[in-house]
Amino acid sequence: MKKFKKFYIETTSICNLACSFCPPTHRKSQFIKVEDFIKILDDIKPHTDYIYFHVKGEPLLHPKIDQLLDISHEKGFKVNITTNGTLIRKAGPKLLGKPALRQMNFSLHSFDGHEGSTDREGYIGSILSFVREAVASSNLIVSFRLWNLTKDNETNLERSRNRATLEMIEQEFGLDFRIEEKVVPGSGFKLAERIYLNQDHEFEWPSLSAPEDDGRGFCHALRNQAGILVDGTVIPCCLDGEGVINLGNVYDTPFSEIVEGERANQLYDGFSRRIAVEEMCRKCGYRKRFGGVE
Repeated sequence: MKKFKKFYIETTSICNLACSFCPPTHRKSQFIKVEDFIKILDDIKPHTDYIYFHVKGEPLLHPKIDQLLDISHEKGFKVNITTNGTLIRKAGPKLLGKPALRQMNFSLHSFDGHEGSTDREGYIGSILSFVREAVASSNLIVSFRLWNLTKDNETNLERSRNRATLEMIEQEFGLDFRIEEKVVPGSGFKLAERIYLNQDHEFEWPSLSAPEDDGRGFCHALRNQAGILVDGTVIPCCLDGEGVINLGNVYDTPFSEIVEGERANQLYDGFSRRIAVEEMCRKCGYRKRFGGVE
């Protein structure tokens, strides 16, 4: 039976921002129903212990996120949440004290990625206030993400934007140096106990309209990760935000059968030979990050 280190459950396809780096979903806007969430957890229990409330959409928008966390704990799962952080002031009380919550990733680049963002100080301040309380009262791990570096180094605009954000973080944690001097793109930097910052190049979602290469390479899809979209569609990885590689639907077929189905096995076996058999995979740059080796 396949076991996954990461299992993505999309709790909503709706987002409150329109970031330049994140293509809008063309799927139906919806929130996962509590009864459907319970069914999915029971279905995937033999396959994973860690779930992520994210593929597309903003998880803090879900009106019953506190209930989803309670159910996750009852079922024996640990939860990781990736959020743009804009709703943390309102949603924060629903998260505090939840034993299922293992880690929160704050995509701080969302502020500058969304045209019309205002009050950087209030945005960062609200996140830091939540983190301060959450870390003091639990074992929560926190990761601040600034994934907006360009391939040919940063532009002056990016540097000035990031400097304003990083300065607030430096003040919060009493750092006597500039974070840029210490952080290596793509790797984490420890700010305090269980609190990290990560800077990286801008995230690129794979697209069928992107150019295709020879398909050589390796990916951990269906090896250490899998996912389920809010409508029940099973996907091989967290980058298939539109469900292009539709492996089946958990509301029609048990996950254990879907993940051992013909399409799933062809994808898995293909990467065992360092070949991407799916068109979407041949147009995904993340495959090259592994250098063709597991």
